[in-house]
Amino acid sequence: MSRAAVRTAGPDTGLLSPVRAGTPVEAAVADDGWVQAMLDAEAALARAQARCGTIPAAAAAAITAAARAPDFDTRKLALASRETANPVVGLVAALTARVAARSPEAAEYVHRGSTSQDVFDTGAMLVATRALKLIVADLGAVADALAGLAAEHRDTAMAGRTLALHAVPTTFGLKAAGWRQLVLESIERLEPLAEGGLPVSLGGAAGTLAGYLQHAGDGADPAAVLAELVDAFADETGLAAPVLPWHALRTPVADLGAALAHTTGALGKIAVDVLVLARTEIGELAEPAVAGRGASSAMPHKRNPVLSTLIRSAALQVPALAAVLVQCLPHEDERSAGVWHAEWQPLREALRLTGGAAHTAVELVRGLTVDPERMAVNLAATGGQLVSERVCAVLAPKLGKAAAKELLTRASLRAAETARPLAEVLAESDALRGVLTPAELTALLDPAGYTGAAGPLVDRALAVGRFDADT
Repeated sequence: MSRAAVRTAGPDTGLLSPVRAGTPVEAAVADDGWVQAMLDAEAALARAQARCGTIPAAAAAAITAAARAPDFDTRKLALASRETANPVVGLVAALTARVAARSPEAAEYVHRGSTSQDVFDTGAMLVATRALKLIVADLGAVADALAGLAAEHRDTAMAGRTLALHAVPTTFGLKAAGWRQLVLESIERLEPLAEGGLPVSLGGAAGTLAGYLQHAGDGADPAAVLAELVDAFADETGLAAPVLPWHALRTPVADLGAALAHTTGALGKIAVDVLVLARTEIGELAEPAVAGRGASSAMPHKRNPVLSTLIRSAALQVPALAAVLVQCLPHEDERSAGVWHAEWQPLREALRLTGGAAHTAVELVRGLTVDPERMAVNLAATGGQLVSERVCAVLAPKLGKAAAKELLTRASLRAAETARPLAEVLAESDALRGVLTPAELTALLDPAGYTGAAGPLVDRALAVGRFDADT
């Protein structure tokens, strides 16, 4: 590729990341969205300084009026950032020029006392807040839809599977309630962050706020100026006021990454369960049918489970991105050379992958097709063997625990070898003569009668969190 072609490279369209392509979160974290967030940080800082009396209110108004992302060349800013290692320097120069064109006297107050990291980190928290609001809304819709599935299928028996094999019966309602619980736990992690829990960044060149305090005037009380300015900046942005500047204290970013990893993991659990249960030979679930979706380039008969596939792809990527964010905690000195910079793209990618997964999950769970008849067929596939635990428990007081287990183990092997129902094999056992009748054995080996506390567990789960039955 020629050097000219590199310089005219197009935007990241999502070609290799279809899980987030075209979703609302994509726009929220795109380059234009990031530029607007940094401009919002500059404007909010100017308004906060005006409230504190360190710059004229008219200057703050002029800066705010000029802080519109569509008026800035994002590609030009990106190329300029190669010379400064961050996009803020070029953005400040461009903003200053735009303010000067409107109000020359206001231009000197742009970025007054500030530093690139204050603007970028505050912008990053604004981007994250806007993305998280979208994600939390989608997660709420997922939780509501799962609540409906859990209630509808409270007593729909299906095979529980452990280590890929039939274990004991469960219910689809309990499975859906478990999915919902994970989603609610993700909401618990993300919602406080989305509602003003992420902090502004205000530290100045080396975390002392000296540049800001310098303009407060001789004799100003640093503690009073600090409290007033930080609180005003937090109020103007809708973010939280941190205890300390966090240029080199990266807990906000690390915690955000961890919460996003949990969220995609929760959605990934739903996706992998659907992928397993949608297999041709299982057929207990199916993704919503949409014309043309899931088509194979080679096999006309296929309708691939693409929604679950997309969600799973995000669930596999975001934890790795979160690991990058966590390993960036060891910042050297008062600002890092390279470690801070390494956070930017992983954070953006984690936000948009999580947002894409959450948006995709809404469609998946709302349109999920559940096949109770197929579940019943699969329950019967082993001829009652998946309820052997129940028979063993009933026989233990009568035959002894070890003898009962040995009897059921041998009978289960015999049933598998001869493809006969377990009840039929057990009925031929001399050890059970006079202990259990064939009718009692048949009743004990009915999978639908051995779902334990699945129903009450669903009730218990649905008693907490949100539930909109009409969703």
